[in-house]
Amino acid sequence: MKKKRKRKKWKTFFVLFLLFCTLAWFQNHYQKQSSPPLVKTTDPFAMVKKYQPYISEELAKYHLEEHTPVLIALMQQESHGLGGDPMQASESAGLAKDTITDPKQSIQVGVKHFQRVLTYGTQKKVDFPTIIQAYNMGIGYIDYVAQHGGTHSEELAKEFSLLQVKQKPILYNCGGDKSNFRYPYCYGDFTYSTKVNKNIQLLVDSVPVTNGEKTPNGSF
Repeated sequence: MKKKRKRKKWKTFFVLFLLFCTLAWFQNHYQKQSSPPLVKTTDPFAMVKKYQPYISEELAKYHLEEHTPVLIALMQQESHGLGGDPMQASESAGLAKDTITDPKQSIQVGVKHFQRVLTYGTQKKVDFPTIIQAYNMGIGYIDYVAQHGGTHSEELAKEFSLLQVKQKPILYNCGGDKSNFRYPYCYGDFTYSTKVNKNIQLLVDSVPVTNGEKTPNGSF
């Protein structure tokens, strides 16, 4: 009788144990299904921000360190910090595209190009978005805007682009792709200043650059 009672107790204990395990499994399974998925947050500027110290160092040569966020935003638009010419500065130096293969040289040339358009744009009294657009379209765009009110707009950028296309239609034809958003304004990117501005806002508002640097007054 004692053995039978012990067996019954063990059976009861075993059944309760299984029931407990089953309930625990169901509860855990339900919580996993009902919990929202974890979202991994990444810094979209991670690749370009690794060049921040060198960008600041180059800008300091021209006493323009406060423009560090602008140059980071420019690089983000040009290359996302990838490749040997992250500032896409080869053409601004009169070289063929991607001739520069050293990121440091790219930054040196890119910063020099920025300083040149900034100085010229200031002399011509155009707004800062014009200067940003000129990084993409060249100093001639500053002259064009200065002759048309001094304030950048995508319409002015389109007009200027079309003038260059008419001069060299074979060179500036968007690779023959009429579905390209730039077509027929295939010289430069008429939305460039807008895109860089968006990068600046994302950089300042969401993932601030260190050292307390701010977007320069009068920009955008």
